[in-house]
Amino acid sequence: MTKAAELAKMGEVLTNSQIGGRRNIIINGAMNIAQRATSATGVGGTNEEYPTIDRFNFTTTSAGRFTMTQTADGPTGFANCMKLDCTTADTSISASEALILQTKFEGQDVQQLMYGSSSAQPVTVSFYVKGNANATYTLEWRNEEDGRNIGKTFNVTTDWTRVIITFTGDTGGSAVDDDNTHAFTLGIWLHGGTTFSGGTFAENTWHATNNLRIGDGQTSFFDSTDRTFFITGVQLEVGSVATPFEHRSFGEELLLCQRYFETFGGTAYQPVGMAIGTSGTRDRVNVPFKVQKRAAPTLTVSTDLIISYRVGYDQNITGTADLNISINGAHFAVDHADVGAAARPHFFNSDASSSFGTLTADAEL
Repeated sequence: MTKAAELAKMGEVLTNSQIGGRRNIIINGAMNIAQRATSATGVGGTNEEYPTIDRFNFTTTSAGRFTMTQTADGPTGFANCMKLDCTTADTSISASEALILQTKFEGQDVQQLMYGSSSAQPVTVSFYVKGNANATYTLEWRNEEDGRNIGKTFNVTTDWTRVIITFTGDTGGSAVDDDNTHAFTLGIWLHGGTTFSGGTFAENTWHATNNLRIGDGQTSFFDSTDRTFFITGVQLEVGSVATPFEHRSFGEELLLCQRYFETFGGTAYQPVGMAIGTSGTRDRVNVPFKVQKRAAPTLTVSTDLIISYRVGYDQNITGTADLNISINGAHFAVDHADVGAAARPHFFNSDASSSFGTLTADAEL
């Protein structure tokens, strides 16, 4: 095959999205997984939270509020997107206010970037966006271990467009620890005060100055209750070229998300774990996780979960005790009204009520 033919073939592969090798470092970039909920209202305030779509959270310090939904309104090739809809405006912006849509990375997942060395690699970020009106926001790539940032502004229109931004490798920062802790954040600044925008923006330049993090001409998402923001197809890859979005199967993406968050129950009589009665009013339960967690998670156990040993003999749990949690599962005691069946195997399930009941394991960064 001639050199020209080889290049033509390479172009065909690029065009048809056939490049292999796990290029996208982002998890759930097509917004397909939403274990917590598909919609959340009143998001905002002064907190950091994961309202709906897995692996994407918000840092918020503002009186503004918004609704976040997983919406079937993506561009061609994407079934889903994230939609943000401002419901409470905030036009009086104090210095320390912020609204950042972000996804986080473990240090052991970004070793290939070789930051802190002369071989530090560039990364290219691409995503599809649109809104109700033209707007300008800031994309930031931040090293959480040494506080160094690099950013660039991008524009949003009323049509779906693909934004492509390449950030240079950081040769001047520190090496990234090879572990499971929070090392990097990719964030989109949607609102911010002068604490983050008081200087002259150093576009696409590594720095550690807080007031240079937001670009000049930044739009505030909270400027009007008409404001919307849609995003999908988020990709982060090593190198200076944006390749076609790497689609992964729903099942594979779900497993990647469950390393950080997993939910059990949520519909009628779904199994959560097995139990053994230690008395008529207490059971020991064992809940193995489907996926090994990043770290020992925080467990949230709903009182709408039930202990039962046959149909008609169900009791809602009233509390938990003796929690033993690891990256592989949890073992603990649950209390409940008398089921009249000590020292017997029982089922630990969600209820059949309208709330059903859930157990969640949260190991987010």
